[in-house]
Formats: sequence, structure tokens, C-alpha cells
Amino acid sequence: MLSNDVTAGDLVPALLLTPKGRLIAPVRVWRRGPDDFLLLTEPDLGEAVRATLLRSRFAAKCEIDIEEHDSVVVSGKADGLPGEIPGTVEVLDAGVETMPDGDELERARIEAAVPAWGTELDDSILPAEAGLDETHISFTKGCYPGQEPIARLHHRGHANRRLTVLDVEAATPGDEIIHDGKAVGRVTSAVPGVALGYVRVEVPEGAEVRAGGAVARLR
Repeated sequence: MLSNDVTAGDLVPALLLTPKGRLIAPVRVWRRGPDDFLLLTEPDLGEAVRATLLRSRFAAKCEIDIEEHDSVVVSGKADGLPGEIPGTVEVLDAGVETMPDGDELERARIEAAVPAWGTELDDSILPAEAGLDETHISFTKGCYPGQEPIARLHHRGHANRRLTVLDVEAATPGDEIIHDGKAVGRVTSAVPGVALGYVRVEVPEGAEVRAGGAVARLR
């Protein structure tokens, strides 16, 4: 059912897709035991993941239940799971109250071009547009929903836009990205000095553009 080979490690990023290759949910599959897998996803996507898997359970003897966990993202070393943002650790059910610096965490996510559900990711995004075909998809494993359009795009075509980091003094999510007088994309996330957005693939890396009226440069 998932896009990646879940036997490849103890923690594997993957996607749950529609037959047309559209996103239902991004997940991280943590193998806690020989027959015990925890699929980590966004809180509002848990039921969608469970319902999708249940509809395909007819040939498998397994239990699929919702679990709720608190998650703390730690910058540096800690006992936990490798975080999605490089240099971080995700600790489940730490039992501590924290006052995280949200702006700095968001800056680290944008700098690393890590897409987030609700900003860079939704059911209209193709995995290749967000770069998830490089991290969340196996092109050698067996069939899964959405495999055919994903493989066809990978082997015979290309996405029309890509997720890109922009150096920009100030931008706002939703701002159009302009290059040579034409709209070529939009900003999805931003903090002072840097932004993340989808840009047409024909715009070269390092190009000077405008985002929300400000001069910006693609990385």
C-alpha cells in the first residue's frame, strides 16, 4: 500500500497515494517489532490513513488502530527518532513542556526544503514536484496504489515545477514568484530572509526573481 520499501530500515519515509498518484498522506514507518509498525503522520490525517488501509485489509490478517503521541523536535543529540529536518531528533511522549523557538524551527525546515502538509503538500501536489520521489518512493519494490503514474513520470517525463528555496528579504505565503515579467510560481512558506515555493522547472537555479514585490534569488 505504501510507496517505499518498508523493509529498508527501522524508520522509512513513504507516501500513501491515490491510484492517480495524488497524496493521501505522507508517513514515516517506524518498525517497533517484527510485526509492529507505527505510521507517523499529521494528526488530522490519522483517520484517513487508517480508513484507506482498512479498505485493503481483505487479504491480510492484521490490526490497524489509531495511536496518539506527543512529539518534541530536538535540535542536536537526544534519544529518539531521526527528525525530518537535518540535525534534529524527534522524541515521542517525552512528558515535558517545551517552549520551542517556532521561527528558528521553521527557518531550519525551509532552509532544508522539507515540505510540510498544509503548506507545500496537499492532495493537488505530485510527489516529484516536492522532491519526494528521491526520498519517499522505491522504484524497485512491488506494486502499490499510484505506482503507474509515478513510474511513468519518473522514467518518461518530468514535473513541470519544483520546490525551491529562495533568498528574499521578506515574502508572504501565496505571493507570486515573477521571472522575466511572467508568473512562474508561488511562495508556500516564509520567514525573514528565506522562503520556500514552487517554481517552473525552466527557471534556472540562481535566477533572480521577484516575490511579493521584493527581489529574490533561487538557490
